[in-house]
Amino acid sequence: MHAGAENNNRTKNPLERFLSLFTEVKLGEVGSVLLLFAQGFLLLFAYYLLKPIREALVLSEGSAEVRSYAVAAQAVILFLSLPLYNILFRHRSGVGLLRWITLFLISNLLIFYGCGRLGLAIGIPFFIWLGIFSLLLVSQFWAFAADLFNAESGRRLFAVIAAGGSLGAWVGADCAGHLFMLIGSFNLMLVAAVVLALTMLLCPRAAQVVPASSRSTARPADAAHSRRLLGGLSLVVRDDYLRLLALFVVLLNLINTTGEFLLAKIVLRHATELAVGGGSVRENIGAIYGDFYGWVNLVSLVLQLFLVSRIYRLVGIAGALLVMPFIALAGYGVFAFLPGFAVVRLLKIVENSVDYSLQNTTRHALFLTTSHAVKYEGKTAIDTFFWRFGDLLQGGVVFVGSSLLGFGVREFSLLNMAFAALWLLVILRLGGAYRRASAAV
Repeated sequence: MHAGAENNNRTKNPLERFLSLFTEVKLGEVGSVLLLFAQGFLLLFAYYLLKPIREALVLSEGSAEVRSYAVAAQAVILFLSLPLYNILFRHRSGVGLLRWITLFLISNLLIFYGCGRLGLAIGIPFFIWLGIFSLLLVSQFWAFAADLFNAESGRRLFAVIAAGGSLGAWVGADCAGHLFMLIGSFNLMLVAAVVLALTMLLCPRAAQVVPASSRSTARPADAAHSRRLLGGLSLVVRDDYLRLLALFVVLLNLINTTGEFLLAKIVLRHATELAVGGGSVRENIGAIYGDFYGWVNLVSLVLQLFLVSRIYRLVGIAGALLVMPFIALAGYGVFAFLPGFAVVRLLKIVENSVDYSLQNTTRHALFLTTSHAVKYEGKTAIDTFFWRFGDLLQGGVVFVGSSLLGFGVREFSLLNMAFAALWLLVILRLGGAYRRASAAV
């Protein structure tokens, strides 16, 4: 009792005061925040080392349309993989689950490295794998974080924790743009594998140092539910709040991936034009995307540090959900009539940076009020299968629009505006459901 009272009465140290510039950090929370910040940094740093490789390989071996169809194929693979995840979840949870998944993905990366060195065409398989990698590992990281903190602490601290990912993404994208040319795409895979291995050293300590007053009180998953073959999907189907979350994610990714398709078409055209003056199309694509992701993640980091927590204090989690639909409506309206490379690049930097900062943090915070099983099985189903189901729909939209209807950039942009209007209606209902769930906690 005496030690606890002494801890409560002490003043904040310089690091706690520094973090308080960005959000409210209570005594004892700084250790867990910094460890999760570092883990998120390394995770996104590794991903952004790999992302330009993905774009260069798939676009140089195929086209923007092939890229779009490869994204859609991820939904099928994720659906088939969910039973395996549920089996693993029954035997591992928290730190153990995160470690096993990380080790599995590192082994996959080493296999791609070997195949690439042998001269095999890995563009499409690597593109599909990296899309699954980004969703699965990031989802597990945030499930782990949501399982550590209670709803009140998570709302305060997630903005700072997410800034680690934003910083890692910015630094990774900047490094990738230089290293891509210096050491080549396949050696970059090895660097990313080493970085991923470092993340496994941080999560056990992060779980240990969360103070009791900030820790989640969610109970372990129900054993009967965990025996269901598609436990996460069954959770989503049976719960109104999770169904809204799933529809929200489907429309979010349908809109964003259609925008990435438009960007890829314009980048490929621009890279081909640049190749006339020197350099290969693949090198130009890698350089363009490296620079693009660098700017996206720099802006995202600034937004994450200085705006996200303030927006939460001003309008709450539910109010923050409304920002992206209005950006999408305005941005694709401009796309439709000004489809040049410079304009599209600038608008996608704005859209993606807000998506990667405010929108992503808000999406993960929506799970703070849910049960232990929902944070892992339900969240994984939504963040993987339903996320890529949006890509599956987008693949159909691209096929019908490109192959059957002859759509160009303008038509696809106008279609995305219609999707954004529907998305806004879903978000209004989801925000109301979140307020009710939060009030009940």
